[in-house]
Formats: sequence, structure tokens, C-alpha cells
Amino acid sequence: MAAVSEYFGSLVFDDRVMKANLPAGVYQSLRRTIDQGAKLDIGVANAVANAMKDWAVAQGATHFTHWFQPLTGITAEKHDSFISPAPDGGVIMEFSGKELIQGEPDASSFPSGGLRATFEARGYTAWDPTSYAFIKDKTLCIPTAFCGYNGEALDKKTPLLRSMEALNKQALRILRLFGNDTAKRVSPCVGPEQEYFLVDAALYERRRDLRFTGRTLFGAKPPKGQEMDDHYFGAIKPRVAAFMEDLNQELWKLGILAKTQHNEVAPAQHELAPVYTTNNIATDHNQLTMEIMQKTAARHGLVCLLHEKPFAGVNGSGKHNNWSLATDTGVNLLSPGDTPYENAQFLLFLCAVIQAVDDYQDLLRIAVATAGNDHRLGANEAPPAVVSIFLGDELAAILGCIEHDAPYTSIDTGKVRLGVDVLPKFRRDTTDRNRTSPFAFTGNKFEFRMLGSANSIACANIMLNSAVAESLKLYADQLEEAEDFPAALQAVIRRTIQAHKRIIFNGNGYDQSWIREATQQRGLLNCPTTPDCVPHLLDGKNVAMLTAHKVYTRAELVSRYEVTLENYCKTIVIEANTMVDMARTEILPAVQAFAGDIARTAAAKRELVPGCPCAYETGLVKKLSALTGQIAAQAEELERATAELASIEDIGRRAEAIRDGVLAKMSQLRLPCDEAETLTAKQYWPFPTYGDLLFGVR
Repeated sequence: MAAVSEYFGSLVFDDRVMKANLPAGVYQSLRRTIDQGAKLDIGVANAVANAMKDWAVAQGATHFTHWFQPLTGITAEKHDSFISPAPDGGVIMEFSGKELIQGEPDASSFPSGGLRATFEARGYTAWDPTSYAFIKDKTLCIPTAFCGYNGEALDKKTPLLRSMEALNKQALRILRLFGNDTAKRVSPCVGPEQEYFLVDAALYERRRDLRFTGRTLFGAKPPKGQEMDDHYFGAIKPRVAAFMEDLNQELWKLGILAKTQHNEVAPAQHELAPVYTTNNIATDHNQLTMEIMQKTAARHGLVCLLHEKPFAGVNGSGKHNNWSLATDTGVNLLSPGDTPYENAQFLLFLCAVIQAVDDYQDLLRIAVATAGNDHRLGANEAPPAVVSIFLGDELAAILGCIEHDAPYTSIDTGKVRLGVDVLPKFRRDTTDRNRTSPFAFTGNKFEFRMLGSANSIACANIMLNSAVAESLKLYADQLEEAEDFPAALQAVIRRTIQAHKRIIFNGNGYDQSWIREATQQRGLLNCPTTPDCVPHLLDGKNVAMLTAHKVYTRAELVSRYEVTLENYCKTIVIEANTMVDMARTEILPAVQAFAGDIARTAAAKRELVPGCPCAYETGLVKKLSALTGQIAAQAEELERATAELASIEDIGRRAEAIRDGVLAKMSQLRLPCDEAETLTAKQYWPFPTYGDLLFGVR
């Protein structure tokens, strides 16, 4: 087998390939476009397209596609072959700069939240040269942005790129104030940890809830779950190890820096973590990772479940978004330095994040809002729905000293004076990790832990980038006018700490006393469900900030409000309909068949033993009969509640009706079904149980 270094990135038209296949002038022009945002010349585009086509064909590719990320949360692609007719009746392989730069998929067939009417079909994909093209399934995939006929963003990449540019602009203003004239760009860097479940494909196929919704809607608790803590970091089973080995190879070929793999807490749950890379590329890579996980699992007779809560009673799956800021000269702006100004610069960027999270906690909650993630947040396995920041004891103490202009004593140094004395040299691990915190500082980065495993990381990073850009803009506006920069800097940092310290919490986020303190004493938001938080997207302060930085237009924000709630409603309606269908066509017939056989057994015993009370059989039949009555009644109630949603035109009110009514009726239907499972003989039960699914891969 070839060494990883030999095939890593072999399916990517990366910088190595471009340098080897493009004329020097073309390569340098393209690099200026990638690095500095310079306009792309059509002659350069033609040369790049031709080289890209030749390379792809040599790799066995026959088609190309503009690979984009619509508001569905997954990727989309329309394939065109390279072939063009030749005069002699044959074909030639062609690919032009025009085809590289722009495509035209049907915009009306994707979610748009009203931006495109059904009859307004035209939309455009535009090449994103900052993310390398790659080959997948013999198709050259060109990462692109997706917009409507009038330029409205219909995807997740376009606002992400805008947010990155907004953050870069404001961060450079701050760096110039500290005398840094060498950095030309500041980029958010992200490493998204991806959690997932693996189940046997044959068992999966027998569960309609898994196939239709991605999660189990019924299932009694198995005798053993995660109580023994024996799965986390445990020895990886051979079948799973083979999947992971295959997955790594596929990811490495695509230049995806898959680094860490291990068993997670729940049975059948695992995690993959990559090395950090630029926000835009990390987003593309994570979308690819999820797709390749599922394809690779299928080759091993497995199914990869990416739903946030596929099983009740065991941990769900998240996606920890590790976020930092780096200059193009390789400096991490969230890592303390060795000199007073470096430490002061670090503290200013730290304060920018603190203020951003406090001012726009609603946007961060909205960015992770889905029907699936609502099951997970606050369930003693994931952070609560209340957003807060964990800094650790040492950093919190330092900020406290700055706030009160008090001396800070540590084993490393003495009194802190911004820009005068050297702040304590922070060691990477001066404090414990806090897995209950939604937003935790972990040494030189922040870990945003609220994302669900199926989420695109674009949404969370759009909001985080934009909010931090706003904080930095406020600071730059003040500091650029200051006559005494060190004094003004210290004042800005102190004011920020005083105004936004309420968002800092280093304790147990699972403790209900914290939720009361957060909401009643600190005034933080608590939005447990998607319908609770999404309306805040259109709050005046949020619209003003996001439009001022040109991340979204107001119309685009309204569309995201509509699409998010529409997805929420559709998801739960599909789940409700699936529950009714399974209850009526699978569970009820199975329970009735078992009850009938038990009744016949009792009758046979009485014939053999006249006067036999048959207490066990009689009692069981009575229990099962009562349960079937409850199941039938609850299925009827759920069906009625779901049907009534069609009469509610306003999407916000429809989502609230689901939250306040439909979800409760789904829970009410599940209870008797799960109880019936515990009483029904295994050979009668119509689909695999939790025990089968969670422990079925060996």
C-alpha cells in the first residue's frame, strides 16, 4: 500500500498541481485572485479551465459539476460531460473558462424562503477559487457560490465568504493599531469534530423511522446502554476499524486532514476530528466528510447516522466547532504572546469574542437550531440552550484584576499593567476543560459545542465571524481616534469586561440552578426550541449588524427565517406521519397477534386443566389489550393534530403549534408503544430493537 504522503490530496487540483500545470504568469495571477481577491481575467480562467480538464481527464474523470451548498443543508451538483462533437463524428474533450466561472442550475427547485418564486427559475453558480477543485466519483467538482437571478445568496457559502471578509477588514484595522503592517489577511480557522453512529445496514433497512427520518421514533431502553462508560475510548471493533481505515484513505485523497478517531460515549457512537484549516475550506471539507462517511459505511454493510439524536436514552451526536483567528503570516491571534503589546493584543481580541457572544447570543443559538438538535441541547450530554462562555479560572481571574485595576499574582509574574508589564505567560492547559459549556476557551481557540452533528458549520461561523467583526469595528472606531493609545486600549478592555462579564460562566452548565441564574439574574436568553429562537433573527439589532457588514441583505435574512422554520415543520410532520404509519401497520398488528396467541394458549390450558386460572396469560392479555387501545387512540390524536397544521398559513404560528401540540402527542404515542415492546415476545416485534441496533456491529 502506498504511503499516505504519496496519495494525500491526489484527487485535488491544489497548489502543487496548479504550479506544475499552469504557465508561471497564469499561476501568479490566479494566486493573486485567491490570496488578495484580485479580479480574475478571462484569459487566465481559460488557461486554468484547460489545465483543470486535462488533469481531471488524466485521473479518469469524464464530467464536471459546480458543487454548491444550497439551503437544504447538504450539497448539490449537476453533472456535464467534457465531450463536444468533432467534425469527423467523434468527440473532443473541452472545458472553457466561461464554464469554469459560471453555471446555471434551477434556482426555483431549492429552498429560497420567497427569494425566488416557482416560475422564476434562473440561478447562477460562481466559482470560488479559494477552495480547491477535486474529483469525486469520476467527476471534477468545482466549489461554487449559488445565487439568484438578482444576486440574492441562495446558499451557505456566499454569506460565509462575506462574513470572512468582514472579519478580515476589521481585524486588520486592529492589527495596524498595534504596529503590524506585515499581515495582509486575517482568516478564521476551524477544526470541526464530527460525531456519528454506525449501525448494521440490514437492521437499518428494517426500521422505517430510521430510513425516513434518520432517528428512531420508537424504542424501549435496552438492558445495557452507556451506564458502564465502557465504550468511550474503548478498543475499536474490527468492522468499525476497517470502516475507519477506508474512510481515512478516501478523505486523505481529497486533501481532508482527518486526524483523530475514537469511540464516543454511547454504544455504536464514534468521532472523527480534522486538523484546522481556513473557515471556507473547513466548511467544504466537513460537507464532504459527512457524505463520504455515509458512502464508505455502505461499502462495509453499515449505515452512518448523522442525526443529532438517533436514539433516546443515550448521548446524541454533536459537532464541536473549534474556532480561532490567524494572520497570513502564521500568527494565532487568540494565543498570548511574550511581550506586553502581544498580550494586550490577545486580550483585545479575546474581549471582542466575549462581547460578540454576549451581544449576539441569539444569533449563535439560531445558527444551530434544527428539530434534531432541539432533542440534544440541554440533555445532560450537550451544552444547554443558554449561551455562555467558559474561560477557566486563571484567565477569568486576570480579567477580574483588569476590571478592578488590581494586581494579579501568579507563580509566573506580578502586577498586571496593560502595555507596561508582561501579562502572565499562559500555559496551554492552566485549567480543566468544561464539556458543559456552549462556548469554551481551550488554550488558543474557542470551542463552540452547540452544533448538531448534521449541521453545516457554515451557519455557526457566519454568525460568529460577523459578531466578532462588529466588536472589532467598535474598538477600531474608538482606538483610531485616541490620542493615548495604551490608555485608551486599557479603557476599552476594562469597559468590555465590565459590560459583558455576565456571559462568562465557569461552572456546571447542566445544573438547573445555573439556568435560573442565567435567565433571572444575568438576563441571558434561554431558547430551548427552534421556534423560540428563530424569530430573533429579524430583531432590529441583528438585521442592522448583518446588513451593515454586508453579510446578508434584509431580504436574505427573511428568507433564512422562512427556510429554517419550514425545515423544522416539515421534519416533524414527516416524523409524526411515520409514527402513525408504524404504529398502525407494524406495532398494533404485532401486539394483537401476540395477545391473540397468548389468549389461545390460556384457552388450551383450561381445556387440559379445567378450572386453571391462567393468571399470567389473562393478566398479560389485559395489559396488551389496554395498550393497543391507547396506541390506536394516540395515533388518531397525532394524525388529527398533524392534519390541522395545514390550515395554519403563517410559518411562525405553525412551528409554535408543532412545539406546543404535535411534539407532545408524539411523546404520548411513543409511551404505550415502547411499553408494548417490553411485553411482546421478541419474535413478534416487527423491527430491530435498541439492543439490536446499538450492539449489532461487532
